Amino acid sequence: MYFSWIYINKIVNNLVYITIPWLTLFLPNSRKMLRFGEASFENLSDFLTILNNKNKLHLENVSSVCGKFKDKRVVEQTFLICEEQGLDPLVGYHAIEILERFMVKHIANLFSSQKSEVCEGVSCRSTEKYEDLLFQSLSEKFYIFILSSVQIASKLSLHSSVIDNNSASRYLQSVGSNCAREKLIESELLILKTLDFKLSVPNPLSYVETLLDVLGHNDPTAPVAHLHHLCKYVLQFIYLQRDAIYHSLLMAATGHLGLSSAQRAQFVSVTEDYMLLGVGVITVAAFIYQTFAWKKVTSLYKDSSGSNMNNYILGAS
Repeated sequence: MYFSWIYINKIVNNLVYITIPWLTLFLPNSRKMLRFGEASFENLSDFLTILNNKNKLHLENVSSVCGKFKDKRVVEQTFLICEEQGLDPLVGYHAIEILERFMVKHIANLFSSQKSEVCEGVSCRSTEKYEDLLFQSLSEKFYIFILSSVQIASKLSLHSSVIDNNSASRYLQSVGSNCAREKLIESELLILKTLDFKLSVPNPLSYVETLLDVLGHNDPTAPVAHLHHLCKYVLQFIYLQRDAIYHSLLMAATGHLGLSSAQRAQFVSVTEDYMLLGVGVITVAAFIYQTFAWKKVTSLYKDSSGSNMNNYILGAS
């Protein structure tokens, strides 16, 4: 059964904001960070090859619904939870990827199952009625799904704290929301089972840090430490303004203000390209840091990576 993806916007719009001071996202802290810059060049080279292959595989399987759950409000709530819990930024991006893949597959599963399982005996006389009931059910659980995605991502991180169910329950209480521990466990298990426990999803921050690490090995004079600091803020800004940025990029590429559904569908292969995003983040950070550094970074990527990376540089510029 076809699900009107307008309901995705309704689910996101129904997300209640939890108020945490916004500026805390941008304040420096002394918490544990990923060990950036410590890998050998051989390991980095292998890891970059793996990331590139995963990116290609991901692009071969993108669908028109990719990015629907990367709305600014969802991203902001995820970042706020991670900040409040003292988690590494990598966890937040991982959680967003887990959440989107789960929601898309979960909705598809709901429509492929018996209506009675979801409607609990209520007669659904039309598709619209069924979608209304589904929307209501998902809206009530959506924030818990976000928190559970963060929980799962925190457990997959080697250099971050872990949010267990007790911590998650205390967090919900601190923001004025109550949820039984059993419900949290059910939510986490539902995500894991829906994704068949396949949680190795692309993480944009991993691409940025790996590309930047390779840059530092190729040219020891590159201001990698400064760029690494800036890249985290640039990537965060891009994710918070994702729709506006990619919309502007699409208009610049097509030269049209009015964009068709077909054009937007074709552009998904750009919005989901993590290698392109990683290079774009680094070049923007280099431009912010120093114009000379920007020219040097773009030159190094072009010289070391061939025609494919040239296309990435042109797109990022």
